[in-house]
Amino acid sequence: MRLDALWALVLVFLLTACVRPAPEAPPYAPGGGGSLPSDFDDGTPTPSFRLPPTHIPGAAILTPTPDFPHYPLATRDGPLTYTVRSGDTLGGIAARYSVSLEALQEANDLDNPNSLEIGQSLTIPVPTPQAIGPSFKIIPDSELVYGPMSILLDLEDYIADRSGYLASYSQDVSGEMLTGAAIVQRVAENYSVNPRLLLALIEFRSGWVTKPNPDPVTWADPLGLGASSPGLYLQLAWAANELNAGYYLWRAEAIDTLILADGNVVPIAPNINAGTAGVQRLFARLDTYPAWLRDVSADGFFYTYNALFGYPFDLAIEPIVPLALVQPEMSLPFSEGETWSFTGGPHGGWDTGSAWAALDFAPPGEGQGCLESDYWVTAVADGLILRAGDGAVIQDLDGDGYEQTGWVVLYMHIEMRDRVLPGTFVRAGERIGHPSCEGGVSNGTHLHLARRFNGEWISADDAVPFNLDGWISSGAGVEYDGYLTRDGFVLEAFDGLDPINQVHR
Repeated sequence: MRLDALWALVLVFLLTACVRPAPEAPPYAPGGGGSLPSDFDDGTPTPSFRLPPTHIPGAAILTPTPDFPHYPLATRDGPLTYTVRSGDTLGGIAARYSVSLEALQEANDLDNPNSLEIGQSLTIPVPTPQAIGPSFKIIPDSELVYGPMSILLDLEDYIADRSGYLASYSQDVSGEMLTGAAIVQRVAENYSVNPRLLLALIEFRSGWVTKPNPDPVTWADPLGLGASSPGLYLQLAWAANELNAGYYLWRAEAIDTLILADGNVVPIAPNINAGTAGVQRLFARLDTYPAWLRDVSADGFFYTYNALFGYPFDLAIEPIVPLALVQPEMSLPFSEGETWSFTGGPHGGWDTGSAWAALDFAPPGEGQGCLESDYWVTAVADGLILRAGDGAVIQDLDGDGYEQTGWVVLYMHIEMRDRVLPGTFVRAGERIGHPSCEGGVSNGTHLHLARRFNGEWISADDAVPFNLDGWISSGAGVEYDGYLTRDGFVLEAFDGLDPINQVHR
């Protein structure tokens, strides 16, 4: 893309963002991460470059990200009875009912939290929460997602310039040796979480970004998660998933409390924004109550982010997703004349924490399990293939060459054999590759299809459902369950081959 086109793109987003009055800004410091990515150099001399003004030390801290008040979910005044089902864990049941694991164990005289039996009856006590959590807004929504302003960060140069431990770090990830920058980039792309946020988290927990010799304890445990998840990749992926969980659950008004690592239950302040909810939930998983109050205050994680990248709300694009968003025309992701199985209703776009942005389709046939298929996944719309690897294919529908802007489609579990190459422009109905079990977790050959807009996962059961050749997606309130409806005819997701889930194109 030409340099002037990039500037036009950035200018559009800045002009449409919420602008607050600010005192005259100081010259932009290189620490803000504003250099252009090297692959956009077309030979044109690079002009002097500034991000929006950084926060003036001593000036009032304003947090403009708007959000309508979230009202508490329905409360109860007495204990409940719950019957254990297949797949339940005591921790999962505690989280579902916003009670601490310790309180649930005590109410049921359970010495071993892993000794549940299917059919067992549990008493769910009434939670006893702490005071309402802080209303301080930590980051705007657009700084949590892998959105337009992340284009302005040259990740490799930023890490190298700070000469910290991260700059020399490398790790084997599934047989591939990745640098620290490559790990941050992969997690940012997969989970669609802003790399600035991930770098600030690494710095806050271990100092790896700026310290060449951090505490040796952090070398295998950079985020302090313990020996069960060694190394940066697993820990950063876990953190990205938790950030997403807080963000999208708050967006969907599906949570109103947080359960901290020490079992304390904290009601969430009703006027925080989704980006802040994501950060608060992440630290809730890591902290005791006193540590959590510190970490989500202006003197906690916010302070580190501000030191690395400047005042986060100066980078805000608000709203990151327009209220009147409309999906472009899309077709079913397989060839005309074929009938596939609708095997998965709305569920996580990437891992469990992201919005229920995905639908699953399996190719024709009676076979179950991970079998090689010669059927083709086809493009749902016109667009440029940006990435293809590890089972994932990313298609950019607006043609600007960035997956951080506009509509993007994820085709997951695409077999390496015959897979479309990056840089290919494909039309709707043209071949992407064969469905498989490659990439992620899969119990059978299928396609996992999901959408993002400006980096935000777009839910398949909310205001902007999938519309695939007139088939409209909806959810049933349970992950993977859901429907496709067209002209009054309803299909239901089913993990197998059944008349209720056969969709014909």
